[in-house]
Amino acid sequence: MFRTHSRLASPSQFTPMTATTTRIAPSILAADFARLGEEVRNVVAAGADWIHFDVMDNHFVPNLSIGPAVCAALRPHTTAPIDVHLMVEPVDDIIPQFAKAGADIITFHPEATRHPDRSLALIRDHGCKAGLVFSPATSLDWMDYVMDKLDVVLVMSVNPGFGGQRFIPSALSKLAHARRRIDAWQQDGGQPIALEIDGGVKVDNIASIRAAGADTFVAGSAIFGHPDYAGIIASMRAEILKAESLTT
Repeated sequence: MFRTHSRLASPSQFTPMTATTTRIAPSILAADFARLGEEVRNVVAAGADWIHFDVMDNHFVPNLSIGPAVCAALRPHTTAPIDVHLMVEPVDDIIPQFAKAGADIITFHPEATRHPDRSLALIRDHGCKAGLVFSPATSLDWMDYVMDKLDVVLVMSVNPGFGGQRFIPSALSKLAHARRRIDAWQQDGGQPIALEIDGGVKVDNIASIRAAGADTFVAGSAIFGHPDYAGIIASMRAEILKAESLTT
């Protein structure tokens, strides 16, 4: 059993999710697992905003990764929000475990639960921010009936299951569609919703991803595979700013 940790980044400590807020979320799937706590501390010191935590069960996706015990072990190492992406089926039993382990954000694939609305409510009931994840072939229509329970929408730009894959270009169009849905919702008085992208994000494509509407960028090997975390994160931010200057 893992120890229960109170989350160090409470919902009130999140950077407000405004149209101009952007976040870099390194995926620890690409980190050195032999020194994971040190890797998290170093990447946050280098300028990361969130820590992305990929959970795979070798059932919903063809790979096996890490669980709540690792989340609990990492929680004392950072005050940055831990962004848990569940690639597991079913999800409802494991949601409370990650909440107790210190997760701040929990997202899941709608195909992995019989009742997405109930699963989103369960995440929020446990004090975490909640979101849906859309694989490349998954329709965004799931969003329309649960917008009031969404804090994050995560668009996958690779098929889930493995790190280091190439970015799927059609994700840009999907991002733009998701951005229009979110903007319309917020213009009608709805809560802010972050639009996150995961898969193949690099310095050379992050500007086009930002231009398509993403505000939160998951990057694994592009950051952890680079010797200078601060340098690569700074380069990503510079490209994001470049995209914003061209679209405003």
